[in-house]
Amino acid sequence: MTSSATTVEQYLAELPPDRREAIAAVRAVILANLDPAYQENMAYGMIGYSVPHTIYPAGYHCNPKDPLPFAGLASQKNNMTVYLMSLYLQVDGSDTAWFESEWAKSGKKLDKGKSCIRFKKLTDLDLNVLGQAIKRVSAKQYIQYYEARLATAQKPKQ
Repeated sequence: MTSSATTVEQYLAELPPDRREAIAAVRAVILANLDPAYQENMAYGMIGYSVPHTIYPAGYHCNPKDPLPFAGLASQKNNMTVYLMSLYLQVDGSDTAWFESEWAKSGKKLDKGKSCIRFKKLTDLDLNVLGQAIKRVSAKQYIQYYEARLATAQKPKQ
């Protein structure tokens, strides 16, 4: 379910109270751990966190008019989702391995896709690990991940 909200406040106001509370709590963790170089915005019908054009003028390769997406937070039909693009983009996979190892220590079940963590209620998440995952990737480092991934994707196969 994508939203047509144009502000984060509007997005939150549209949510049912239980989801609003959960999304707001996850948002607070993200904002508390986010490199100040990132910006919060609405993107793709959800709350987004991105590298602005002032820092990365090239923008997102899929649509250079868009800033480079780093993370997202969404209320969807069957669950809520946190998107952590750094887990998907890092070429050597060490951030993903770290994340999965730290999450396992929490004893909570990890419902993870390539770049997302799905949850039905706030207690499904390890907010400490989520916060650490956000904090450990600065905008500068994320740009390096992104460019390295683009370089490997664009190499001709031999």
